Amino acid sequence: MTLRENVSVGLAGWGGHDIYPPGTPAGKKLALYARQFPVVEVDSSFYAIPAAETVERWTRETPDDFGFVVKAHQAMTGHEREAGRKAVAKLLADEAAPDLKTLSERTAEQEEALFAAFRGAFEPMRRAGKLRTVLFQYPPWFDCTRANVDVLRRAKALMGEWPVALEFRHRSWFEPEVRAKTLAFMEREGWMHSVCDEPDAGPGSVPAVPEPTHPARTIVRFHGRNAAGWHASGGPDWRAVRYLYDYSDGELREWAGLLERMLERTAAIDVIFNNNSGGHGVGNARRLMEMLGLARGEPPPEQLTLF
Repeated sequence: MTLRENVSVGLAGWGGHDIYPPGTPAGKKLALYARQFPVVEVDSSFYAIPAAETVERWTRETPDDFGFVVKAHQAMTGHEREAGRKAVAKLLADEAAPDLKTLSERTAEQEEALFAAFRGAFEPMRRAGKLRTVLFQYPPWFDCTRANVDVLRRAKALMGEWPVALEFRHRSWFEPEVRAKTLAFMEREGWMHSVCDEPDAGPGSVPAVPEPTHPARTIVRFHGRNAAGWHASGGPDWRAVRYLYDYSDGELREWAGLLERMLERTAAIDVIFNNNSGGHGVGNARRLMEMLGLARGEPPPEQLTLF
């Protein structure tokens, strides 16, 4: 397997990047993005499940070889956010839903309805062959316990044969004494590994574990290595601080070598740059593509036509 043929590099989201001609309408951006990058991460699905018609439009606006990495809705991964509970309440038409603060407090019927609504929304993308995977990113308090292993099994069962990737944010899953067991569990249960590159900042961060767990695909997400800003959660503009990082050529070259070794155990790798708060993700993605000999073959953004 070659890096040129089996690695796709893209960004988290497509709307907020400085890669479009001035005045580009929001509705034209995805098509222009797809002429520059072959894969994108859909973050908006974490906050709200889109209409199937919207997903079908995204599918139509992109080339046949384009792919989407779609984040699971926050209620599917147990993120305790008021907005997420309200969204579930509206979706399920259940007045009690806002009081359901964890996955364990939701009835089986409510959980099944939530997952079914998500699958229904993205069915046009899956049917078109453009859904690379659904990314289940569990919260920083989701630690390695027997109960949480059961949560993972339940989520996998509810997704059926859909491709799913798993990203942990609690380092207990990769402590030396359980790391091999975690990877073996993911492989056995059919989870793709979403590998994180982020600062080793103690609790609230996970080490980079470049180990594929699925023969078809692996995800690698670059969050930046801003150790000083990693624990800025709760402060003003904390996301902008946390993901403010510009990867050096040396750091990207190191990953180029890791990607090549990972391809010995997985057929394809989707690389997503999430260090976008300072605009560095675009340059880092293009630089890695250059190192790997990848290109979309498109003119610079200022030369792209809107119509």
